[in-house]
Amino acid sequence: MQDFVPPQPPKSFRIVLELNRSAKRLDSVLLAAIKAQNEDLNLREISRTEFKELFNSGKIQIKGQKATPSSGVAKGITYVDILGFKNSK
Repeated sequence: MQDFVPPQPPKSFRIVLELNRSAKRLDSVLLAAIKAQNEDLNLREISRTEFKELFNSGKIQIKGQKATPSSGVAKGITYVDILGFKNSK
């Protein structure tokens, strides 16, 4: 069985979260993943205030839907798109 990979919006940066167990809050898991990636150094150096603003302005999406910091994240693979940043690949 092949997993469904949602299309990535234009001019967005995709982070793939692969969790062994569910997480209660998206913001903590996503910030850790952003800090661990090496593809976009500007995004990696984001402040907590700027990170919160991405959520407030609707620039963080899961499956094309606006995500909230308190969104739960299921076990397995979750595709998170951050609008306004572009993958360098």
